Amino acid sequence: MNLSSGNDTTDLLGKVPTVTLTFWIIKVMSTTVGETGADFLAVNAGLGQGLTRTMMAALLAIAMFVQLRTRRYTPWIYWLTVVLVSVVGTQITDFLTDGLGVSLYLSTAIFAILLAAIFMVWYRAEGTLSIDHILKGNRERFYWAAILCTFALGTAAGDLATEALGLGFIWGTLVFGLLLGLTYTVWRLGGNPVQTFWIGYILTRPFGAALGDLLTQAKVYGGLGMGAMWTSALFLTVIVLLVAYAQMGQGRYQPPRTTR
Repeated sequence: MNLSSGNDTTDLLGKVPTVTLTFWIIKVMSTTVGETGADFLAVNAGLGQGLTRTMMAALLAIAMFVQLRTRRYTPWIYWLTVVLVSVVGTQITDFLTDGLGVSLYLSTAIFAILLAAIFMVWYRAEGTLSIDHILKGNRERFYWAAILCTFALGTAAGDLATEALGLGFIWGTLVFGLLLGLTYTVWRLGGNPVQTFWIGYILTRPFGAALGDLLTQAKVYGGLGMGAMWTSALFLTVIVLLVAYAQMGQGRYQPPRTTR
């Protein structure tokens, strides 16, 4: 859960970004976009749940194909994939809940067990769950499988807390925000960096979902009434600006020349 600043040149050692404050800002905003973007396309744009799921799954497949074929971390490809994973992860949980009638208690438990299984297989294969030096191969595939599962789990857990347990959008945002702050504090006090990273990564999803609902839902339902379109546009703009800055910064970096 490294929040150190820097020029992120260490990103060139792997295919995922260095975990800095910018990383967490983009991550939270991408989770919110996953919540609001799926709702906007399905409801406001009138595409419907079925067509939206098909389109997003196809786009994710293309983005993931490109991401897996890249040779190093490329900001725009990586974060595009994360945003699409966020949308698809949200849609998976929504399909189970709204389409198949699976309770949020059960879906949360299922995704928690699935994530634990992914971590177990990953650890047995690689001996670590660290995201340092994620290169091509099994470790990268384990990484993206875990990422997709965290988004689905976070969506289910967030909906469970805000809807089934009745926390509401404001209290849901505050509770998950406090849990994120507690995780950060544990890391600062010497907690295991790998464990605190993954706990934080999971918690950002329900936090972002609750924040998205708080911003988009009408005031009569306890929200601020910004609407899915404006919230998605605002957060996407910030994401694009931050990713563009990271992309330009990487382009300016020239690795040292070596002599033969």
